[in-house]
Amino acid sequence: MDFERLDVWQRSRHLTVRVYKALAECRDYGFRDQVTRSALSVPSNIAEGMERASVREKCQFLRIAKGSCGELRTQLLIGSDIGYIPEAVADDWIQETRELSRMLSGLNNKISS
Repeated sequence: MDFERLDVWQRSRHLTVRVYKALAECRDYGFRDQVTRSALSVPSNIAEGMERASVREKCQFLRIAKGSCGELRTQLLIGSDIGYIPEAVADDWIQETRELSRMLSGLNNKISS
């Protein structure tokens, strides 16, 4: 299956684009870099995993993508707390990372069974 057709990949890609655009003007380069890297890691690891031949490798990269969702969620919470990300925007993105994590778990279970 082409990773581009996966809903979880498409949604994580769109979230990454939104994060990049919203933080483009953030002057805290360290924060911006960390958040955008963790966001970019989600669709990137989904893509890399789905291109791997073995089930074991596919599942490993999906677990990494899920971990990146948790990392991104943490950074979004902190970004909201310190005023870098509007609370409503952060809440929306946090909810999306939770949904992506659930989707990744489901995909991982499907592939491994």
